[in-house]
Amino acid sequence: MHQSSLDKMLAFRKKYLEGRENEPLFILDLGSLDVNGSYREYFEVSSWTYRGIDRAAGKNVDIVLQDPYDWREIRSGSADVVISGQAFEHIEFFWLTVLEIARVLKPEGLCCLIAPSGGPEHRYPVDCWRFYPDGFAALARFASLEVSEVYSQNGTTGYSDGSDMWQDTVLVCRKTASSKLSLLKKRFTHYLLRKLCGATATGFVEKSERRVRK
Repeated sequence: MHQSSLDKMLAFRKKYLEGRENEPLFILDLGSLDVNGSYREYFEVSSWTYRGIDRAAGKNVDIVLQDPYDWREIRSGSADVVISGQAFEHIEFFWLTVLEIARVLKPEGLCCLIAPSGGPEHRYPVDCWRFYPDGFAALARFASLEVSEVYSQNGTTGYSDGSDMWQDTVLVCRKTASSKLSLLKKRFTHYLLRKLCGATATGFVEKSERRVRK
């Protein structure tokens, strides 16, 4: 975890959660495994419940996901905040992940994503993507999330750990409150998208594995 990402998440916490310290917020951190640092200290407030989620057990992981694209361990509409930093570049089918984020968020729930727009390849175990503001904004719209803020770091600010090279992009979005009918329509749309995109992704992986075995 590089320092510029830590600072961007702290800025999100101060801008969007300041003054909510007495609310019983449930906060999920996707890709939370502590690799040279984590965001946990920014969300350790007595009224808040922070849970780190990841694919593997380890430091700062409270919930291990059996399937990164189907979070059966987490109830729909249960999270006030979902955060994720330096994870989306390593998620092969990230469009499925954002649908799960939308599912678990409460109405008016917030999401903050941070991912690089630059920097060298760093496989963990894969490194698939880079994100620009337009791409993150499109991803939010795909999941019916309202964009509050999206930007990329431009230029250098003199971080001693070299983290300027990642030129991180930040997305802050919100799950808007909806009528019961609109909510049902959104859930049905997302269900169809998960089924369609999930089947396509699964088929692609299976075909690739068959080619490798041959």
